Amino acid sequence: MATRTAPFSPFEFMIAWRYLRARRAEGGVSVMTWISLIGITLGVAALIITLAVRSGFRAEFVDTILGSNAHVTVYSAPEEVVPDSGIYSSLMRDYAERAERIRAIPGVTSAAPLIRGQVMATFNDRSNVAEVYGMALDDLKAIPRVADPKTGRGDIDGFDGGIAMGSELARELGVGLGDRVRLMSPNGAKTPIGTSPRVNAYEVVYIFTAGRWDIDKTRVYMPFAEAQSYFNREGGADEIAVDVTDPERVDDWMPQILDAGGPGTMLWTWRDASGSFLRALDIEDNVMFVILSVLVLIATMNITSGLIMLVKNKGRDIGILRTMGLTEGSVMRVFFLCGAFTGILGTAMGVGIGVVFSLYIDQVMSFVNWLNGGGAWDPSIRGIYALPAKLQLWDVAKAVMLALGLSFIVTIFPARRAARMNPVEALRYE
Repeated sequence: MATRTAPFSPFEFMIAWRYLRARRAEGGVSVMTWISLIGITLGVAALIITLAVRSGFRAEFVDTILGSNAHVTVYSAPEEVVPDSGIYSSLMRDYAERAERIRAIPGVTSAAPLIRGQVMATFNDRSNVAEVYGMALDDLKAIPRVADPKTGRGDIDGFDGGIAMGSELARELGVGLGDRVRLMSPNGAKTPIGTSPRVNAYEVVYIFTAGRWDIDKTRVYMPFAEAQSYFNREGGADEIAVDVTDPERVDDWMPQILDAGGPGTMLWTWRDASGSFLRALDIEDNVMFVILSVLVLIATMNITSGLIMLVKNKGRDIGILRTMGLTEGSVMRVFFLCGAFTGILGTAMGVGIGVVFSLYIDQVMSFVNWLNGGGAWDPSIRGIYALPAKLQLWDVAKAVMLALGLSFIVTIFPARRAARMNPVEALRYE
């Protein structure tokens, strides 16, 4: 009579391991094992790489937003300039007082009055549309991505004597440090016959790279007082750029900023500006995870095929083991371990490949660029200049749990089939 043994006893591991090392003559079982192993390895590696790239892309995208734009933009609702005139303006006349009250809010790191306008930037025979931001030098130096000395060129301290320009805009115009660029605005001086365009020339004293192609291609910074005069905003500001200590929780500061701003204050956060894109990224992340999970499932299904062949080829062995006293549970655990070994080894190899690939993503992309002759990553389409990867423990853990869980589940059916095999039938024709 069969006697019960402790689950997963050493002899069960020994038998499972001997079966996995089957010879070629035994029905090609080892070939199916290698196919399963390679499939799981590639599936897990692809899942980890995708999750790392997804996390890196989102982190880089958000960082470029927060590093070169306001977390909260404060502006005023349009008000009638003169009663019954039908002329409305949203210009802030009390911008200094509002900014001071907002700065006093705990958690607010800066509140910078800002002038905004669009111009045509011209140098020699080249021209391009530019968006001008007028702000004080101290406020400009507080923008991390713009004032970064590692990526910027020129002397930012000389900003009051010129303008700062994005690197892509400077490249397209052929502008270098010290060159004078003409800026033309349609809203210039008011004359009896109408408003005439305003054209002024400014020296480029600083060229920055914010990390976002669309920002570097269009943005120009101008001293605040000069911007007031250039855009006919004397004595006022268009908006106040506010930064907080934790941009991810920016909504927590909204009521206080509204109170400090006073009547007619309106707010626009970085989430409002980029929320649709971030939601699209989240949807894409979920879809990619589901698709790659299906690929891992397909890879683990090869374990089932291999185990079914193994059970068929080892029918005589199963009959002998049962007559020697092994229980159905022991036989089931033996074949379960055969599939589990393949899943664990494939998952471990996949984690190794995925982690190494993610850590050396820059070198991999350089090789891809070399193969394609350059241009494999177009910043004008993707917004950022490089494909980033950010390994997170939770992402790796999700890939491991998915692969191991599927590997263990798919082994149950063939293992139960082996355990329920009648030893008499298995030995009848042997």
